[in-house]
Amino acid sequence: MHSSGLISEIPSRQVSPEPIPSAKSLTIGIPCYNEASTIGKVVDDFKRLFWKARILVIDNASTDATAEIARQHGADVIQEPRKGKGNAVQRLFREVHSEYLIMVDGDDTYPAEEALKLIATIEKEGGDTIVGRRASEDRAAFKTLHTWANEFLSRFIAGIFHANVGDLFSGYRLFTKPFYKCIPVLATGFEVEAEIALQTIDKGFTQREVTISFRSRPEGSFSKLNTVQDGLRVLWVIFSVIKDFKPLLFFSTLAAFLFAFSLGAGSFPMWDYIEYRYVFHVPLSVLATGLTLLAALSLTCGLVLDTIVRYSREQFLIQIRNFQSAPPATTTPLSPL
Repeated sequence: MHSSGLISEIPSRQVSPEPIPSAKSLTIGIPCYNEASTIGKVVDDFKRLFWKARILVIDNASTDATAEIARQHGADVIQEPRKGKGNAVQRLFREVHSEYLIMVDGDDTYPAEEALKLIATIEKEGGDTIVGRRASEDRAAFKTLHTWANEFLSRFIAGIFHANVGDLFSGYRLFTKPFYKCIPVLATGFEVEAEIALQTIDKGFTQREVTISFRSRPEGSFSKLNTVQDGLRVLWVIFSVIKDFKPLLFFSTLAAFLFAFSLGAGSFPMWDYIEYRYVFHVPLSVLATGLTLLAALSLTCGLVLDTIVRYSREQFLIQIRNFQSAPPATTTPLSPL
């Protein structure tokens, strides 16, 4: 089987696709934007395998017949007028209350049968979220630039957070209820998968992976990704998350750069004073003083914010503990097959 880039470099488990009996309630969540050509088949495929599960389509302001076709094939449809996949995912998390949520794209690139692997992994190994690591024999299924971006960003995040995020942009994921009800998601566009991965690491959730099949879009279906625009948005999310959740690293790095520049600017006035006992480069001495003060202020901000983030993380862990200890609601078992 051929995989591209990082997707083939990090080992993941192969799980038997046999149906796994489960007493857990299940929702199949499908965020959609203009997927009229594929949504009917996607809904049918999942209904055939998970006939007791709720199939929920979040129609993200589609201009075609996506919502109508989904209803005709038996799915529940909720309209999300705010454009952007992140907005659709936020709405999905609010509307679902089942113990398991499988999120999948509506473009028919992820076979429904692969969901059984996600369920098998969570049932056998536990965890909070299961990510489907994409693998395909079809080279056209992966765009080279997207693969490079996936690899670069995954390695970058691994270096910063000392954790493996795996297939950062996989659209096939299983979430437990404590995960999708408690994890904060602020992203509004296609960068939402990157934010979910980063929040998973920061909040201490357990993520597991399983290799799944991935295929090209069928004829007549077109990707909504904008490589440059969405890539910049992903970089901004990563920048924001590092600033917000690794403030000491962020501001101490900034302080180091400011201090280095202050040394460079201050070297000339210092040499003046050593050589002539008089400072000729007065503007540089003022600049060096200002940069030194900014460096000290930046480091102080990092220390203070790091304490605040630590406190916030402690409060989040208490929230998760309280959520998990709450009495379970009565649900109807929804088992595959």
